[in-house]
Amino acid sequence: MFRWLALIGLAIFILGCSEQKSTEEVLFSGPTMGTTYHMKVVGFPLSVQDKQDIQIEIDRRLELVNDQMSTYRPNSELSRFNQSVAVTGFEVSRDTAKVVLEALRLNKLTNGALDVTVGPLVNLWGFGPDNRPESIPSEQQLNAIKQRIGIEHLAATETTLSKDIDGLYVDLSSIAKGYGVDVIAEYFASLGIENYLVEVGGELRINGVNARGIDWQVAIEKPTAVDQSVQEVIAVGNNAIATSGDYRNYYELDGERFAHTIDPVSGKPIKHKLVSVTVIHASSMTADGLATALMVMGEKDGLEFAKQQELAVLMISKSDSGYNEVYTKQFEPYLQ
Repeated sequence: MFRWLALIGLAIFILGCSEQKSTEEVLFSGPTMGTTYHMKVVGFPLSVQDKQDIQIEIDRRLELVNDQMSTYRPNSELSRFNQSVAVTGFEVSRDTAKVVLEALRLNKLTNGALDVTVGPLVNLWGFGPDNRPESIPSEQQLNAIKQRIGIEHLAATETTLSKDIDGLYVDLSSIAKGYGVDVIAEYFASLGIENYLVEVGGELRINGVNARGIDWQVAIEKPTAVDQSVQEVIAVGNNAIATSGDYRNYYELDGERFAHTIDPVSGKPIKHKLVSVTVIHASSMTADGLATALMVMGEKDGLEFAKQQELAVLMISKSDSGYNEVYTKQFEPYLQ
């Protein structure tokens, strides 16, 4: 069964309509990428056959992303690349190459905070398919794995991937789910649909208005593992929104708390107080990757980076008195 190494739980969710719908709303849903998708199309006349055809096409396009970029499917493009020894010019689809090129761009932009080659470290710390370790990994274990990671060993063109060391393992789970959202959003746009919401495993892209003719409203979840409550309500506009957090996917070992986000430099789970990052961007793929990178950076460095790049970002940190939030001026207009 296919799964992504993704966050546990939905960090952002769609607010329900308290008033009667004024425009027809068509829903699409199903399983994908080890999670689920939920999509809404508003004010676009569709026959029963149209709905069936669109549902089939949604599933086909998301299944194609799986076949291209899943690390759980041994015959996917990415898995075959990972299984190869050092290679130059390994041919892949333009879709896979596009996502890898964006991962490379974001790695450079974030000074290495996003690194899609750290999968072996994720597994070592027990956040991949392997069981959680019975003891804290030693420096010797970390150093051994570090010999076969590092995005500097990865290269891509519009149709090929290359790696200069054996054993390099690329995991696109921090960015490919967002890419899947973009794929369906662009498909809807190609049909002439102007009002839609696309959600895959908590990553969203929105356009137009909802069934009541007003901007879609999205709730950002309070970063607590014990219940679901709202931290902020935002109107995203014609954008994507991605949230990354460490408040659910963690464990404790030998009196220490270990969260699933790995710092590529130290090779260890992050230790700072930042627990949730929300990014608004035109691209769900980019928002997805940036949210992960900012979680690695932490509140101070992440906020400085977001300001420099003029990103719309909300950060929530844990303190002795509860939760503190900060956001960039680019995020402020979206707050309700």
